Amino acid sequence: MNLCDLKTVRQIMAMFHLTFHKEFGQNFLTDRMVVENIAEECCFDENSTILEIGPGIGTLTYELALRRRQVISLEIDRGLIPVLQYTLGEFDNVRVINQDVMETDLEELLAPAFSEGPVSVCANLPYYITTPILMKLLESRLPFEYITIMIQKEVADRLCAKAGSKDYGAITAVLAYYGEAEKLFTVPSDRFVPAPKVDSAVIRIKLHREKPYVPRDEALLFRTIKAAFGQRRKTLANALSTGFPELTREQITSAIASLGHEPTIRGERLDIAQFTALSDTLYPLLHTD
Repeated sequence: MNLCDLKTVRQIMAMFHLTFHKEFGQNFLTDRMVVENIAEECCFDENSTILEIGPGIGTLTYELALRRRQVISLEIDRGLIPVLQYTLGEFDNVRVINQDVMETDLEELLAPAFSEGPVSVCANLPYYITTPILMKLLESRLPFEYITIMIQKEVADRLCAKAGSKDYGAITAVLAYYGEAEKLFTVPSDRFVPAPKVDSAVIRIKLHREKPYVPRDEALLFRTIKAAFGQRRKTLANALSTGFPELTREQITSAIASLGHEPTIRGERLDIAQFTALSDTLYPLLHTD
């Protein structure tokens, strides 16, 4: 069954009386080469279990099932469950669950899979909820090998940006704490039905098995990053003064200077290693008792 063929997609939708649900961000891929590339590049161990988020009618799921030991797919749209039973009926290594990933206990769901081998994530994420889903995956602290996602190109550029570039932001720095992101390729909007208004891109995140930079206080690291980008046009000293009102201006400029930076530097110039060092420098100033 060619689930990338537009005629086939329309036949399936007619058969099951389906309509596209904008509230779920449903855009189905119709370029088979793109789907095959995602399935190939999402991880490199055939014995892997893949957690797929939002399988749609099963286009990517089909290719994943051909290449990996097991696929666990979470689909929020109840109306697509019978469709997936139809399109994926030939596979005994696919499990489809009608559930919202944001309300799913991933640790409980994936415990058997982690005990059997490596687990990676592969998903075509709805634009409107990309960041919350990605942060849930990262903050779960589950030992995923890779997270491969297709997202809005603009967001992909931001997630994969280098410190000092125009696309670099708080989410980039936070992501770098958990893993290393790279953009694999761009997917034009005309490769989807219905076609979104912007192009997409596929990125792959290799999760750190051991974090190269470990802060004294993880929550303080994230607070420091958030403060640094809270008012992007401000210098780092001014931004931190706003984000840490309990510290004096002198304490903040001294902390920045101790790392070899001028207080006029901007937050987007710092990479995750420098943010970790900065938060560690702020730590004793915030814990004086």
